[in-house]
Order: sequence, then C-alpha cells, then structure tokens
Amino acid sequence: MMDNISTFIKKEFLHVFRDRKTLLMLFGLPIVQIILFGFALTNEITNAKIVVCDYAKDDASQQIIGKLQASQQFDIQRILLSHKQIETAFKDGEIKMAVVFPANFNSDLLHQHKAQVQLITDASDPNTATAISGYANQIVMDYQNELMPLQRVPYQIDTEVRMIYNPELKAAVNFVPGVMSLILLLVCVLMTSVAIVKEKETGTMEVLLVSPFSPFLIIVSKAVPYLALSLINLTIILLLSVFVLGMPINGSILLLYAVSTLFIITALSLGLLISNRTASQQSAMLISLMGMLVPSILFTGFMFPLENMPYPLQLVSHIIPAKWYYIIVKSVMVKGLGFSAIWKETLVLLTMTILLLVVNIKTFKIRLT
Repeated sequence: MMDNISTFIKKEFLHVFRDRKTLLMLFGLPIVQIILFGFALTNEITNAKIVVCDYAKDDASQQIIGKLQASQQFDIQRILLSHKQIETAFKDGEIKMAVVFPANFNSDLLHQHKAQVQLITDASDPNTATAISGYANQIVMDYQNELMPLQRVPYQIDTEVRMIYNPELKAAVNFVPGVMSLILLLVCVLMTSVAIVKEKETGTMEVLLVSPFSPFLIIVSKAVPYLALSLINLTIILLLSVFVLGMPINGSILLLYAVSTLFIITALSLGLLISNRTASQQSAMLISLMGMLVPSILFTGFMFPLENMPYPLQLVSHIIPAKWYYIIVKSVMVKGLGFSAIWKETLVLLTMTILLLVVNIKTFKIRLT
C-alpha cells in the first residue's frame, strides 16, 4: 500500500518538475512579488523633489538649505528667485514642495529672536503633502535646537504651511483620479480581452475570416461598443465624484473627456491584443486581471509614491498607461490646467495606442491553423 502511494507521489513530483509553467508559478512568482513589494510598498517619502526660494541669502537660510539637501527625504531641484517661478514649477508637476525664506531671515532671528519659514506643498496628494511638510518642519526645528545651547536667549522659527490645490486635504482629490485610471483600465481590458478569443471558442471565427472585412475593421468593430459603454461608465464616475464625493472639476470637462477617450482606446487596444494572443477566455481574463491589476496599483502613483522606488521600477512605470492618465486627470480636474500642461502625457498615450493597434493588426491571424 505504501509503495503504491510513494509511486504516485513520485509521479506527481515528476509532473511538477517537468512543467516549467508550474515551477515558475511555484517559485518565480513569490520571489518576484517579495522583491517587488519590498521595494514598492512603502509610505516613507524619500527624494521628494522640492525647490527653494531664498529672499534672505544669509547664513541661517543657507544652513537650513544645506540640511534639507543633506536629508534623504528631499532632493532640491533648484533655487528660485520669485513666487511666480514657484507657481510655474507646481503647474508643471515638477515638485512636491517649495520652501520660502523671507528677506532678513537671519536678522529677524538675531534681533527679534523669531523668524518664519513658509512651506508650500502640493496637496493634491494629501498624504504626501502632510508627510513632507512634517519632515521639513522637523529639519527646521533641529536647526532651532542647535542654536539654543549657544545662546541664552531662546530662538523661535515658525513654519507656515500652505497647502495648494487641496487646502482641506480631502482624500477624494487623490483617490478619484487614481480610481478612475484603475477602473477604466481594468474594465476596458477585461471586456475586450475575451472579444476575439470568444469567437474562437464558439466557432464563429470562421464567419469573420471569410467576411469581406479586413483585420482592422474587425478590430474596430469589436472595440466600438465597448468604447461607448466605457464613456457611459466615465460619466457615471464623474457624476459620483462631483455630487457624492464633493470633488469639483476645475479644468475643461471637454478636455477631460477627450483625453479619457484616448485612454479608453489605449486600454481597449491592449485588451484586444491579449484576446488575439490567447486561446481561451479563462486565460485571457486571468492575464488581463493579474497583468493589469497589480502593475496599475503599484506603478500608477496614487497609492505608493513612484519617487520612492528604485530607478529600474520607475522605468517600468513608464509603460503603464494608467500612470500617464492619472497625471492628466490630476492636472485637469484638480489643478485646472489646460492642454499645454498635459501634452507630453497625451502624446505618450497616443503613441501607446498607435503601437498597440499596429501590433493588433500585424498579429491578427487570418487562419485558424
């Protein structure tokens, strides 16, 4: 009896070791997830891009700037000359925070024993804004404490924190753009990933192949209904965001719909490519769900700051369409910016869409065997 059981066990072991896909799932997937999640899943802010506007240009301001630069939490991009440059830097999406030293900063500290530093943060991501302002405030307090033992008269440096784009720190301001990008991508990819492979399984693919339609027209005919449904889905999401979550649309709604339509077409093209390359609906849905869900959550930027990740993972985020759409939605809905501020991200989505459509047409099989 035991010999028979051991024989079956041995046989199963041999089956497992001969199946490379099973081995990859058993050993490769956990290793990749541990490494990926270990680097990506962190709420600690590091290397946050900031700018400094130093009207004082004295010893005290220079020492605090040096401490900010030496900190692992901040990466000073440049020293600005005026508040107008700060506004431009925020609109371009280059920075997370601006540190402003008023004129006579050191003089006020020495003679009045009190000075002020202004911290301006991008509160479209409330968690990040709160964290980095806290880090900066701690650095200023450390400098203040260093001065105290040297002088009998106590010094006080006040930090004035100003949150722009989302002064009330509503979570919906960061949550809605992220969920929009995640839902539209997943739904569109899932819906279209079974479109072509379903025809193969039901045996109706032959009818399409003998029809006078070209591969391009077949792909377009598959995508158009889902495009219309996705636009309805987008409208529902926006209505809920405005009237239920209280998040206004500060920019052009026509621009938002135009760019959203482009993003939906990108997602539909990706789903059709998956459908074109798979042999069953189950495998198509599994690839769509697992292949899009985890990367979109990790590399979009609305849950985990991309600047915290190692550089190779930041490069991986560039190929995730949801990342670019998330940036666009925040710029239009939250910051109220126009096309001049999002043309680069729009161009990336347009390029992805064209490449996916070309690959779809080139790899579309006009024969079943």
